[in-house]
Amino acid sequence: MSNLYRPDMTNAGLGFSLPSVAIDERGEAQAIELVGERALTIYVDKQEIVTLMTIGAHPELLTLGYLKNQGFFDDIADIKVVQVDWETEAVAVVTRQGGSDFSERMAQRTVTTGCGQGTVFGRLMEKLKQIRVPDVSIKQSMLYAMLDALKNYNEVYKKAGAVHGCALCTGEQIDFFVEDVGRHNAVDAIAGLMWLNDLSGADKIFYTTGRLTSEMVIKVTQMGIPILLSRSGATQMGLEMARQAGVTMISRAKGKHFLVLNGSEHIEFDAIPERRRSFEEG
Repeated sequence: MSNLYRPDMTNAGLGFSLPSVAIDERGEAQAIELVGERALTIYVDKQEIVTLMTIGAHPELLTLGYLKNQGFFDDIADIKVVQVDWETEAVAVVTRQGGSDFSERMAQRTVTTGCGQGTVFGRLMEKLKQIRVPDVSIKQSMLYAMLDALKNYNEVYKKAGAVHGCALCTGEQIDFFVEDVGRHNAVDAIAGLMWLNDLSGADKIFYTTGRLTSEMVIKVTQMGIPILLSRSGATQMGLEMARQAGVTMISRAKGKHFLVLNGSEHIEFDAIPERRRSFEEG
């Protein structure tokens, strides 16, 4: 990994949460944690691209992942500098060629569903039709082990709630876990990590606490990850896009329960829970 190209980047991550006080149902004061939320505007060669709402844990990775997932850049070597300045709530991206003009691309965009409004650019949709993720199988027992391991994460959610978490996993191993106010921000941070370290998604599993929308499937497909699961539900368009790209989609994954919406042929059911006996059965 040491020989990989890396842009000149700041390390401007912020603390996850802030202390506050609330009054509970008994009229008593309780110390709580509130998620810190900041605006971060991305500029590329001084051209304003987008403003994201984020807790600011990994702003440089978020910026890289956003630019990669939205199709602005394919080669990380095109990016020279990623500099975050929280005083101005901005991140300045400097490219090697300089003077980039994204006016045409910015004109072709569609607002997508999701916390904080993500954007998917028009030409990206055509590109996605050409992508097919690898056929990869997963054991039910390994899925359960991974979900069990994830219980040790969700640090911000446990303290303050109001965030989504995403994880990049290899088997039952949790490689990287990110929380942010918008699930697409957390996905972009992971995409940035993968891009920065030239990681293949072919053997990875992507976990999210958020809904499995078209935006989520689009980003996971671009990352080349074949298995996507969530403790939440899915949208119809998300499922359609998963079928198109061959993504194994698993929803409502919590405890021993899950629903495979696409790719059930890739699941090895080796740990089927015992069926609960009904009251009538005694």
